[in-house]
Amino acid sequence: MIRPIPESELIINPDGSIYHLNLKPGQVADSIITVGDPERVEKITRYFDTIDLKAHKREFVTHTGWYKGKRLSVMSTGMGTDNIDIFLTELDALFNVDFSSRTPKSKHTSLEIVRVGTSGSMQESIPAGTHLASAYGLGLDSLMVYYHLPQHGMASQLAAAVREKLGLPYTPYCVQASWKLLARFGESMQKGITVTCPGFFGPQGRKVRLEPAFPEIFNLLGSINLGEYAFTNFEMETAGYYALGKLLGHEVLSLNAIVANRINQTFISDTEAILDEMILHTLEKFSL
Repeated sequence: MIRPIPESELIINPDGSIYHLNLKPGQVADSIITVGDPERVEKITRYFDTIDLKAHKREFVTHTGWYKGKRLSVMSTGMGTDNIDIFLTELDALFNVDFSSRTPKSKHTSLEIVRVGTSGSMQESIPAGTHLASAYGLGLDSLMVYYHLPQHGMASQLAAAVREKLGLPYTPYCVQASWKLLARFGESMQKGITVTCPGFFGPQGRKVRLEPAFPEIFNLLGSINLGEYAFTNFEMETAGYYALGKLLGHEVLSLNAIVANRINQTFISDTEAILDEMILHTLEKFSL
C-alpha cells in the first residue's frame, strides 16, 4: 500500500491549490514556457488568442490560454536554482500526484517545458544578439547535492574537467537537454554548454566592490572543449531545470537570448527586441 505524502511535505492550501504556485490541477497546460521575470509573462501571453487563467503568488505568475489552437501556459519562476527546485517539484505534483489521496498517480504525465531567458556569452565568437540553445547545463550551484543524480559519459567528463580547471572542492553536475526539444526548437540556433551559477556577480567573475575568487572564470571555462560542444554562456537556472526535469521525467530545454559578451565587454542596447524574437520563435514551434 502506498503511503500518502504527509501534509508537511506537500503543502496544499485550503482552496485546494499547491502552496507556492497557488495553482490547482488542471489549471496548467502540459506545454509550458517559463521565464524568470514575472513581468515577462504578459509579454508572451499578449500574443495569445485567448487567456483562460491568470494566477500569481510571490514571483510565481501563471497565464494559461491558447495560441493558434495550442493550449499553453506561461509561468515565471524568479531567479536561481532554489526557485527552480520549488517550481518544478510543485509543477510536477500538479500532474503526477492525486491531491485527494496525496499519493503519486500510477500513470505518469511528461511535460514539455521551454525556458526563454537572457544570458551572457563567454566566447568572443558568440556576439550579443545571438539566439542560443543549451545542449547541456552545467551547475556550479549545490542543488544536486540534495538529490541522487546519475552522472556518466560526457556529462561526467565535463563536470570532472570543470572541477580540475577551477580547483573546486566539489564536483559540479552536468545534464543534457531534451534532445527531442533541442531538435524542434533549437534547430537553427547556436548550441553550447550553459554554465549555471549560484549568483550574478562574484560567481560569474564580476567585480563591483568585492573581489571574486575566480575573476577569470569565463576564460578558464571557455578553454575547455569536450566533444562538439564548448562552454558558451552563463546564467542562473538551466542546469537545475535539466537535472530536476530528468529526475522527474519531463522534457526540458533552455533557450538563451545572448544580451552580453563577457570577453569583449559589450551589451546589447535593445534586449527586449532580441528576447521578443525568441518568444515568437518559441510560440510558433509550439503551435506546429
